[in-house]
Amino acid sequence: MYSKKDLIALRDFYKNQLIHNTVPFWFPRSVDHEHGGYLFMRDADGSLIDDDKAVWIQGRATWLLSTLYNTVDPKQEWLGWAKHGHQFLNRYCFDHDGRMFFHMTRDGRPIRKRRYFFSETFYVIAMAAYGKASGDHTALHQARNVFGKCIEYASIPGKIFPKYTDTRPAKGIGVPMIMINTSQELRDTIGDDRCDHWIDRWIHEIETHFVKDDLQCVMEQVSPHGNIIDHIDGRTLNPGHAIEGAWFILREAAHRSNNAHLIQLGCKMLDYMWERGWDQEYGGLYYFRDVYHKPVQEYWHDMKFWWPHNETIIATLSAYLMTGNKKYAQWHRMVHDYAYTHFHDTQYGEWYGYLHRDGRVSQTAKGNMFKGPFHLPRQEWYCMQILDQYLKSNPV
Repeated sequence: MYSKKDLIALRDFYKNQLIHNTVPFWFPRSVDHEHGGYLFMRDADGSLIDDDKAVWIQGRATWLLSTLYNTVDPKQEWLGWAKHGHQFLNRYCFDHDGRMFFHMTRDGRPIRKRRYFFSETFYVIAMAAYGKASGDHTALHQARNVFGKCIEYASIPGKIFPKYTDTRPAKGIGVPMIMINTSQELRDTIGDDRCDHWIDRWIHEIETHFVKDDLQCVMEQVSPHGNIIDHIDGRTLNPGHAIEGAWFILREAAHRSNNAHLIQLGCKMLDYMWERGWDQEYGGLYYFRDVYHKPVQEYWHDMKFWWPHNETIIATLSAYLMTGNKKYAQWHRMVHDYAYTHFHDTQYGEWYGYLHRDGRVSQTAKGNMFKGPFHLPRQEWYCMQILDQYLKSNPV
């Protein structure tokens, strides 16, 4: 169990790490004053190793800075830095068909476009947060407009790109998950009447098609009707990803006055995937597992990546604050201690991204096409917020 003193210490720890360690690693050094946007491809000491730009991380960083301005402290420097991301996204990152690119040169020339629409979802939350922070009504309109397009992409098969084949059709949990979170951010930041309806639909899809009570797991992909696809890709579990989905559902439970069914669902997902994913020998979360305990194809299956630990810190803390179950306090302490011992760089700040199974640093980069200022600062910000709300609601 955590005492009130423990929870206050945790809140203060997360706030201090966010404001004085994590954010200063990235800003102001990453702001690109010449071309706009941000330069996030950085080594352990913050030195630049590549000047390309991942569009989704441009959106994530714009969201982060704007959200800090909206919820933590209205610092003009945060809003000013957010403006660089807002301008780069709108100036360079949309293709002629209305879709967004994934990979850009420093000066805004497109390199790659992906077959998913995650750049668009992070654009939505970035514009919503930035529009609220700046009072820019065009940004608010853009957030709602692109959100509507994301609903189409998520709900109409083949809307983005035609399928190559129907030989083995599948759907992933990533789409309903990201759309739940996008809807929550849009609703909670600027409001949108569509959000509750679609959140209900996506939670129902996860619960009925991806959560497998008979196997006590959450599948990463299933057939269109929710059946397990008994091939390597179809059997592969990603514990940290499913646990991220668990805390999205717990967040929705909190929004709905601690809805008992959603608390039960979110905790069940966390329970299943903690048991599947936690490394009993070395600690930390495995990256991939097989639903039937068969070999996994990817060679990095037993590595420890930074972001699953961020998501599990949030999920275990959320579950504890909502249920009071001491098991979740124990799990939270385990994953918190593992992560801040092994990933955190005490010399330069922020976290390393990739560890070997035994906890040794695999490589020193802190920023690349997939890692930037999002999962870690979001974790520290969100944990700080829910702890503060809990302590205010439970003063004794």
